[in-house]
Amino acid sequence: MGIELALLLLIAVVGLALIFDFVNGFHDAANAIATVVATRALSPRTAVIGGAALNFIGALLGTEVAATIGKGLVDQAMVTLPIVACTLIGAIGWNLFTWYKGLPSSSSHALIGSLLGAAYFGTAAGGSNIQWGNVLDKVVYPMLFSPLAGFAVAFLIMFGLTWAVHRMTSVRINKVFGKLQIVSAGVMALSHGHNDAQKSMGIIALALVIYQPQAGFSVPLWVILSCAIAMALGTMMGGWRIIRTLGTKMLTLRPIHGFAAETTAATVIMGASAFGIPLSTTQVITSSIMGVGATKRLSAVRWPVVIQIVWAWLLTLPVTFLISGALAYGVVSYTN
Repeated sequence: MGIELALLLLIAVVGLALIFDFVNGFHDAANAIATVVATRALSPRTAVIGGAALNFIGALLGTEVAATIGKGLVDQAMVTLPIVACTLIGAIGWNLFTWYKGLPSSSSHALIGSLLGAAYFGTAAGGSNIQWGNVLDKVVYPMLFSPLAGFAVAFLIMFGLTWAVHRMTSVRINKVFGKLQIVSAGVMALSHGHNDAQKSMGIIALALVIYQPQAGFSVPLWVILSCAIAMALGTMMGGWRIIRTLGTKMLTLRPIHGFAAETTAATVIMGASAFGIPLSTTQVITSSIMGVGATKRLSAVRWPVVIQIVWAWLLTLPVTFLISGALAYGVVSYTN
């Protein structure tokens, strides 16, 4: 591959990664602000602006997750810039499809599934390109256990809060937790930016290593800032379709419910980020809302909507694996 062509491909990959981050922002904006909008603790406009600002700040807090994406899942020496481009095209396509359908699927799993599929089908080495141990430890196990953790912790927190406020009037409860929920929503937005923006950082850093091999793995400051800005701008777009699913269709929320769900999700996500785990923020906040609803009664959760969401979770990894794999296979076959 000529130097000029490689540079053009690198520029295209960086552009696609920032587009993915932008789409991730409006696709996953609901993760941080759906509950605070649904409970009317904040107006939609204020919630979106605040969420965008805190997503930006969260994106600047670390690069542990970026390192997992960029060097922990696939063999850098075997991956090419066209494979990275196919990864991003597949992930963006799936995000746009699920956004159009109003399904809160995982942008994280869309990107990871696409990366694994493109790496698997894009070279003759196939599965040997993939670090399967890290995939299990950092992707598969968290995918299975993080929703369970979100559900269980939210259930316990909500159960405790219900006991603590049982002597208070509904008006007083709504007033107190309407203020507390603003704080919990802010921390949730911060944790979302911290975990999710790093995924695009990792992809761009991987592309830079491919273009110009170097010892070690680092994320340049300009990559961190550009991804933070792209996600913040995407969050400003709102993602209202998914906000409606999370905030109103699945459960009728009150400020105390939103506080419990957001506190749970933010705690789980920040913990995962510290260990470099690219968690699905969508799965965690959704399961936390389910856990909160289950303390009222199981019928309080609208299970048909939940089933649709779970199907989106289950399909994201294999579908994006196949979509990006097919794209990478087509590109390799054409260029050969």
